[in-house]
Amino acid sequence: MKPCLVPIFATFLAFASCSTPKAQGTKDGIYLPTGTGQTETDEYTRYELLAPGSGKFKITYEVTATAAGAKHYYNPIRKGSAATEESVLDAMSGKQLQFEIVSGADARKDPLMADADLDTHYIKVALARPVPANGQGRIVIIKTYEDAKSYHVDGKAIVFDRPLGVRRNKVVLPPGYEVVGLTVPSQLLTESDGRIAISFLNNSGAPAPVVLRATKTAQTGAAAVPKAATKNRSWESPFEGETEENRLSERAHQDRDIVYFLQQPETNAFALYHDYTESRPGVNGYANVVRKGSTASNPSASILDTGEQLEAKEMSGAEMAAMKINAGEEVDPTARVVVIPFPAVQAGQTVRLRIAETYTAPTSYKLDGDDLVFDRSLGRPRNAVVLPSGWYCTFNAIPATVTQLPDGRVRLDYWNGRPEPVNVLLKARRRAG
Repeated sequence: MKPCLVPIFATFLAFASCSTPKAQGTKDGIYLPTGTGQTETDEYTRYELLAPGSGKFKITYEVTATAAGAKHYYNPIRKGSAATEESVLDAMSGKQLQFEIVSGADARKDPLMADADLDTHYIKVALARPVPANGQGRIVIIKTYEDAKSYHVDGKAIVFDRPLGVRRNKVVLPPGYEVVGLTVPSQLLTESDGRIAISFLNNSGAPAPVVLRATKTAQTGAAAVPKAATKNRSWESPFEGETEENRLSERAHQDRDIVYFLQQPETNAFALYHDYTESRPGVNGYANVVRKGSTASNPSASILDTGEQLEAKEMSGAEMAAMKINAGEEVDPTARVVVIPFPAVQAGQTVRLRIAETYTAPTSYKLDGDDLVFDRSLGRPRNAVVLPSGWYCTFNAIPATVTQLPDGRVRLDYWNGRPEPVNVLLKARRRAG
């Protein structure tokens, strides 16, 4: 799947006004978590191992603050590591943010950090704007750690031995090194400059016990630079698979996150929201693909960075072109499409969007006797399905982690590190009483 694909409507959809989906506010509606302390989401860490023997590695940490009204974000400095060369960027604008190093005691002065560890120091970041209600404050923290226990030389090999608590990670080797040992199942990728990297998702709820060994036996310089990935599809029968370009893209860094909220099964309906980051300069509109056999209604959209509400508009492809709305894909001038315009993305900037709507899909979601059945292919790396109130899961074909929402509904998370979709089949029955 393309990591940042902005799809286009194939046919006109009878969308209602762009208000909050009707499912929201009902007992089976969209649930957005809240908390009394600092909260975050979408964490991703890139580790670049520096010169062997230095014990140093550069960290680029992407994180999203989600506590409504928060003006600061606190990033703990890991015990046993010495941090230098820190800088912080606002992910939306690309501009530098002010920060300072504070003690745990100083962090506790912020009501959102009442439980800060007194033995830990924190990078206190001044956010570019207060976090909007149900919105986000996206930042990028860059720093260099020195930790010889985590990164050291062992004979002819370098070893990166570090439990990684963030659930999406990438580790980049120094030039000329190849992977010869790895404890966590990962993608192996090559950077544009020829450095080898590993990347993985971890939704286990526990730190990933990464032990990475590498030796200096790989090519360097021009000989190490990879060929550009092609759009050729796999030859496997009985059907063509994904393109080489998509299969070799970094799965852990893809930014789309989708949650399905199943309504009572007699309705064949589910509300959903999906968040994604648009980074292509000049793109100023979003349009959604509705899968064959499904209909969509009640769309709403917002820019998570600012809380700005967006409006859905129905128009032809020709009208879309006349209004200079660029959704990143060509649109037939005669096609009827529904688009969500937003301010054009500028070079070096990004925008994080949340699109919510309600789908009706009798083929995918139905009541079969006493059984609720949800049978749908989910193509993104991070997908979740929330059962309707009053139901418990009896069968689930694809491995998932399970949590319970405060209102009692059960949520199943499907994190998929493979480049192909997962074909989710789950069944549920009504709870006793």
